[in-house]
Amino acid sequence: MSVDHKTYLAAVAPEVRARMTARVDAPGVWHLAGHLGVIFVSGYGVWVGVTGWPILVLVQGFALNFLFTLSHECTHKTPFARAWLNEGVGHVVGVVIVLPFRAFRYFHLAHHRWTNIAGRDPELEGGKPAGVLGWGWHISGLSYWISQGRMTVALAGARFEAAWLPDGARAGAEREARWMLGVYGVAGVSLFFTPVLFWVWILPAVIGQPFLRLYLLAEHGDCPQVANMFENTRTTFTNRVLRFFAWNMPYHTEHHVWPAVPFHQLPALHEDLRGHLAVTAQGYVAFNKAYLARRLG
Repeated sequence: MSVDHKTYLAAVAPEVRARMTARVDAPGVWHLAGHLGVIFVSGYGVWVGVTGWPILVLVQGFALNFLFTLSHECTHKTPFARAWLNEGVGHVVGVVIVLPFRAFRYFHLAHHRWTNIAGRDPELEGGKPAGVLGWGWHISGLSYWISQGRMTVALAGARFEAAWLPDGARAGAEREARWMLGVYGVAGVSLFFTPVLFWVWILPAVIGQPFLRLYLLAEHGDCPQVANMFENTRTTFTNRVLRFFAWNMPYHTEHHVWPAVPFHQLPALHEDLRGHLAVTAQGYVAFNKAYLARRLG
């Protein structure tokens, strides 16, 4: 039986709270090393054309796009104890996946404050995909690249407006967007001399985006639009590989109930919350099949 997330948090003992929210560097640094290791190895395999390199393009795309979950954690300042690591990693990842980090932090904070509440949660702007064609367009990831490109250009030109971006943060977000466009300009020029960035970054990122879209849709798709985090967010049971690349974010109800808990503590928090989880799915394929069935039924 689900309880209200505020009731749960109010009952947490101080010593448990201190242990669960303690921030340390080592788990995040080792996790990042593993994630980047896959990206470098698969990228090298693609570039030198090892046997089976087209499969490595998919691996590369999967690993690159799931850096989003690391950026997401950096907005909470929880992957690492050192503030500069959280900030630096968040900004670098933002360049890789066209996600201006300063702006994304405020977008994400608004999402946590108004999770799945229509008219308040910025993730609900535009609605969830409806029908097979809408689902297919959403899952393709093309809408992501278009919207992120437009937002970055608008920010760089000081033309971006959103209720979730406070005036005090606007100048910094605009500066970041400008230097991001500068990086993309340099990358574009480099393609005239060598196609390496196309094969190890651009192509994999585009091809791999559907993996992330399938994953993200399960976080809140078709969850009740209520304030209780146990009910408006879904935990999806999956394998260790996906949990690794997603930085344990398949434990998404757990994350929304207690955002201050670092990624490496989410499995332990899951064990404590297991009996309260109101919305779960047995894998991402199962969720998306059910999601489509509800729209076709």
